[in-house]
Amino acid sequence: MTETTARDLFPGALEMMILESLRRQPAHGYALVQHIQQRSNNLLQVEEGSLYPALQRLLKAKLVKAEWGVSSTNRRVRTYQITAAGLRHLEQQISSFERMFEGIALVLNPGKSPAS
Repeated sequence: MTETTARDLFPGALEMMILESLRRQPAHGYALVQHIQQRSNNLLQVEEGSLYPALQRLLKAKLVKAEWGVSSTNRRVRTYQITAAGLRHLEQQISSFERMFEGIALVLNPGKSPAS
């Protein structure tokens, strides 16, 4: 398995991390990349070619909203903010992910009893 293959995310993981990041505070694209990279201790590298299509999907689904503004460096930036629908969606996705993760952990560690 190559290094890049080992870092591949499951479908919906990037969107879930974007929504979680935006739940903490509105942000522009570069700030989202930096936040995900820092929070993952540099284990996850989000490329612009993945980030912006994911943001467009979230905008289209009305899970985030965006507005244009000016950054602290006086550059035009699009700032994204999670919507109420996005918060509900995120909670559902986290719950589903936790169940999936528990199932995988049980398969990988058959001697351990399920969490109560």
